Amino acid sequence: MDSCLKFSAFGRVNIATLLDESYRLAVRRHNDEVSKNRHILARLIDCVKFCGVFELALRGKDESEGSNNPGVFRSLVDLVASLDEAFEDHLKTATVFKGTSKTVQNELLESMLAVIRGHITEEVKSTKFVAILADETTDVSTQTQLVLVLRYIDSNHAVQERFFEFLPVMDATSESIAGVLLDRLNGLFSEGDREKLIAQAYDGASVMRGERAGVQQKVCVHFKNAHYVHCYAHQLNLIMQQATSHVPAVRVFYSDLCGIDTFFTRSPKRTSILDQIVERRLPRASSTRWNFNSRIVNTVHENLDDLMQCFESIRTSGSFDSTTVREASGFLRMLQDEDFQFFLQLFHQIMPQVDMLYQRLQKKDINAVFIKRALQSFTSSVQAIRDSSQQQQEVATGTTRPRRALGEEEKQKLSREICNTILAHAKKRFSFSDHLVSATLLQARMFEQHCHTFPVEALNATVRAYPMLKKAKLRTELSLIYENQEFKGCCGALALYQVLQRYNLQETFSETVALLNILITTPMTTAEAERCFSTLKRIKTFLRNAMGQERLNALAMLSMERELVRNMPDFNERVIDHFAALKERRAKFQYK
Repeated sequence: MDSCLKFSAFGRVNIATLLDESYRLAVRRHNDEVSKNRHILARLIDCVKFCGVFELALRGKDESEGSNNPGVFRSLVDLVASLDEAFEDHLKTATVFKGTSKTVQNELLESMLAVIRGHITEEVKSTKFVAILADETTDVSTQTQLVLVLRYIDSNHAVQERFFEFLPVMDATSESIAGVLLDRLNGLFSEGDREKLIAQAYDGASVMRGERAGVQQKVCVHFKNAHYVHCYAHQLNLIMQQATSHVPAVRVFYSDLCGIDTFFTRSPKRTSILDQIVERRLPRASSTRWNFNSRIVNTVHENLDDLMQCFESIRTSGSFDSTTVREASGFLRMLQDEDFQFFLQLFHQIMPQVDMLYQRLQKKDINAVFIKRALQSFTSSVQAIRDSSQQQQEVATGTTRPRRALGEEEKQKLSREICNTILAHAKKRFSFSDHLVSATLLQARMFEQHCHTFPVEALNATVRAYPMLKKAKLRTELSLIYENQEFKGCCGALALYQVLQRYNLQETFSETVALLNILITTPMTTAEAERCFSTLKRIKTFLRNAMGQERLNALAMLSMERELVRNMPDFNERVIDHFAALKERRAKFQYK
């Protein structure tokens, strides 16, 4: 028995350890030193991570070793050192590796970026379907930046939209953008995984959406299943632009409305009067984001009397110049105008519906089925406003009637025209055609109707768009779902997907789960890409306009994926391993 025990252990322990006591002591001393160095490096990683998450400058423009202006990073290091005796002792006595130099910061950022990207890449490889969101902008140094965001369902059955990187582009042409994008996608997807890319969402610019020479067409050549999705939030903005520009009187109304904010922002003295009387600043209007226009409509409507009093005070105070008095008189007459108040009242009813839909479109976990239901609610609300315009509209002005005020019939006609324009463009732009027709197969409120008449055309269109689905099995599964009361209460694709996962029915309803996975993965907006641009503007500022691309990507990744970093329990250890493997170092970070 003793011989068997020795034989089984033979060769498992390094012979040098058994024979040489001094070697064992050297290994122990080495591992003790490595533990200390890894502890110090972990504290430095926490400091860099903190600065990245909160978008703080790691090293100021006038900061250098021994400078009297240490900057945020060094101040944070000193704070951590005051709480960690070993770290403080290292900073005072270290001669080989202190860890606070700019080179070490950049190497730590490089390692963090590599670890986070590696984690996202592993999630992409393990998921069934992936979609991309891309958009381009120009940063403060006039460099065109293309942001790439990946959307997929993770192992916890949650929808994720992960920032992957900013890609520098030579110019904003379709050839340049498509070349950079395809180069990154080819590195992300192997030849056998190209079918996993099932959607590409852009903002709808002609460079991106062109059917013959646009970016989406060039991507489809290499990724056959990557169907194009025009961002629904941008389409909502286009609908409102067309609805307001279609009627000249409405175009004039919005031009006058936006002028109120401009009047007050030109002078601190005017703003002071506004603060005293109205006690509220007017939001700035935007020609591209109609939720901003919703704010100014609501603000002016709610504070109409106070604004009139404000302009009257400016006109009669005697302390303003003639130009200001003249403009204030014009705005006062405009606010008292019955036609202006009519349009203000009408859009005060319409814009909250637009704002509500816009807010829904900003959510990360929306899908085609959710959008379909939200759009139906929006069109129903606009139809109710249009129908209510049939009644006589009364606007309480308390002033004399202008000479050329609109009659009641004209007001009703304009109300119907505006609402009809919104409804017509919404029906046209939000029509679920091509690959998006698959959303109609899984609308819970349609299950009863589908029980009697199966949607064969929608099924055929879905299978044509996604040839990986098995038509016969999918039809059988959908027929059972339509008839089962358990599924009729599911409001949305994500709810139905979670029910199937909860009841362990993934194998039984495999094709339906695959279709749900496709619908949930398909992005309906590019809101996440625009959030990335906001982060870009905060990180790469005028004073930091020479920042390198890798450093920019690392800081942006730490900021936008802070939850992912926080939820990775071994993040620091993996960063240290990558940092140690970058190059040969005098300091020791690897155990023997």
